[in-house]
Amino acid sequence: MKILLATDGSISGVAASEAIKVFAIGPQDEIKVISIIDLQVPLPIDIYGGYLPDTTELEKIAKDNALKVLDETGSRIKSYFPDIEANVLTEVLFGTPESRIVETAEEMRADVIIVGSHGYNRWERLLLGSVSDSVVHHAHCSVLIVRTERQ
Repeated sequence: MKILLATDGSISGVAASEAIKVFAIGPQDEIKVISIIDLQVPLPIDIYGGYLPDTTELEKIAKDNALKVLDETGSRIKSYFPDIEANVLTEVLFGTPESRIVETAEEMRADVIIVGSHGYNRWERLLLGSVSDSVVHHAHCSVLIVRTERQ
């Protein structure tokens, strides 16, 4: 079985990683954990003024954070299956989470995608969008959306 787990390190992402415990994972199974950096932040820039902000530092901080999240998540998943050598791969990706999750699942021929749900209400979903909703509608395989109680 090939499992793709997408996490951002939030409570929802941690809950998604904990959902892997219900799967009967064996040494032949593959779990790929990804964290996606989306730097498409709307900036108030005068495109005719010639000013383009340097996002190098932002990218470095975001990548360092994503690597930390992946390290913690990978270790957590391996601890769920101490009797086997779980095949856990991690990768930091750049782009929009919705499309990168679906693309990665297709590339690795995933059997299931696991994502956490932030539990947005109707207005938040309208304003912020829903990654899990988009993944469900565009993925080629099954999608497990893990919910948590709203904080």
